[in-house]
Amino acid sequence: MSRILLDHNLALDLRGLLPGHDVRHAIEMGWNQIGNGELLTIAEAAGFEIVITADQNIRYQQNLSGRRLSLVVLSSNHWPTLRGSIGLIVETLGLVTSGSYHEVAVERPSRRRRPPPVPPES
Repeated sequence: MSRILLDHNLALDLRGLLPGHDVRHAIEMGWNQIGNGELLTIAEAAGFEIVITADQNIRYQQNLSGRRLSLVVLSSNHWPTLRGSIGLIVETLGLVTSGSYHEVAVERPSRRRRPPPVPPES
């Protein structure tokens, strides 16, 4: 069982789809206004092992070397997409080692477009 922190940019409902882990959300921890660098430091100090985020730039904004904390970066924070990709997310969590970085490319379903309305006959 891993201690996982969900970043504030992810739906709280994601927590319920990760059974077998101690999952907390940044909002419930009162950490939703904290910047990424400080958030990673505080999360690591609080004993979290993994941070899951949808912040695509975190890898370039933060120096991750020397951290025990692992990062899992999702390519989207779109809730229906994440819910439909939970198997891939859980599979990635199984690959996490201390201080590792993983990107999870979740595919957003194509949007169904309605056909144009048929003009009324004259």
